[in-house]
Amino acid sequence: MNNKDDYGIFAAFMEQAPDTRYLELLVADMNGTLRGKRTDIEDAQRIYQNNVNWCAATLVLDYKGSTFDSVPMGGADGDPDLRAHIVPGTLAPVPWAKTPSAQAMVETTLFDGTPYFLDCRQVLRRALQPLTDLGLHAVMAAELEFYLVEHDGIEFAPRLPRIPGSDLAQDGKQYGVMEELEDVDDFLADVDAWCQAQNVPAGAALAEYAPGQFEINLHHVDDPLRACEHALMLKRVIKAAAKKHGLAATFMAKPFGGIPGSGLHVHISLLDDDGNNVFAGECSDGRFSETLRHAIGGLAATMGESMAIYAPNANSYRRFVRGAFVPCTPNWGVNHRGVALRIPLSSPVNNRVEVRVAGADANPYLVTAAIMAGLHHGITHRCDPGRMIQEREELEDIVTLPVHWPQALDAFSAGTILPNYLGKEFAEIFALCRREESNRFQTEVSNRDYEWYLRAV
Repeated sequence: MNNKDDYGIFAAFMEQAPDTRYLELLVADMNGTLRGKRTDIEDAQRIYQNNVNWCAATLVLDYKGSTFDSVPMGGADGDPDLRAHIVPGTLAPVPWAKTPSAQAMVETTLFDGTPYFLDCRQVLRRALQPLTDLGLHAVMAAELEFYLVEHDGIEFAPRLPRIPGSDLAQDGKQYGVMEELEDVDDFLADVDAWCQAQNVPAGAALAEYAPGQFEINLHHVDDPLRACEHALMLKRVIKAAAKKHGLAATFMAKPFGGIPGSGLHVHISLLDDDGNNVFAGECSDGRFSETLRHAIGGLAATMGESMAIYAPNANSYRRFVRGAFVPCTPNWGVNHRGVALRIPLSSPVNNRVEVRVAGADANPYLVTAAIMAGLHHGITHRCDPGRMIQEREELEDIVTLPVHWPQALDAFSAGTILPNYLGKEFAEIFALCRREESNRFQTEVSNRDYEWYLRAV
């Protein structure tokens, strides 16, 4: 789509919402945090026609918004600008804004039009190309778990439902109980309405297996880039709706000890140029196509070096505990939530794989890029997935994945597969940034240190 077409869409939007005062431009940084700027609507007209300058360091910041000493971006390089282009199809209203506003995602390039190698949207586009060259096209959707959180003046805690007729909190997991949803019905109603306004295809909502924890699913789409944008926009909607109702929403992988963490589960299938699902059909075991088996083998083979993407920060690794349906080895099976690579029940024509390793805190673009790399590697190298876990099979407590941050970073840096898909320069910068942030976190002394050691040591 060219700038003229883009501007026509913008003009049509303004006819429908003439009171719009601001346009918010958004990009996901390396961590998946949305960062951007707010422009006056008169400037938005110019941006749609001519694009806009964008600070390159925006894409390479830590979780607290600081630059890194170990890479030149934002410091030694003079903090140069890039060129930002509005992503077609992402213009939408911001229903919660006090002043009528719109939002749009951008992607960045150098001024000669070369895709910027640290833009995670461009990284995913690069990782998709090898599958496209094979005539394969991904259909995917994400499931996001999160907690609603409140503060009692002393500490943060999950927002517990209330006992009817009182303000007393009701403890207990209460998985799938409808009253848990009804208790936050106003919040969910806003999420639903705002998703519709922003064309985010949100589907089922579920009270998850912990107090205050929920899951909202997204519908499958045939564009992985768009699917990742849906996940990012859903996060933003959920946080805004929670704030409206005096709460916070968090997608931390493990915000509270003793109860389950939150995951980002990605469902994916591959279609050929004729629209046929290449995961359908039969193979030697009579159940699945050889393509599906090889794809799963590739996902398993790349999982170790992908862990630094699936679990991007210190808190991410607290999620990998026993008995929590969080896989610690690259196993696979049908209808089994304990495995890393699950094949949900479906008709053969709808066969898909669910990748269950990533935390809800992970960057959807990079998670999807790692998955695409695994799929292509497995299909082209005919990777063997190993023995399939049977339905209802009791799993052994096996840990073969790097479930500690330094180990995961070592595995990523030593990886020989992912850099070919993500770009070697991106992989190098990603590893340097994550390792520096790991070191920064490790040097912090928290109250937990005092509680455990101050008196005893």
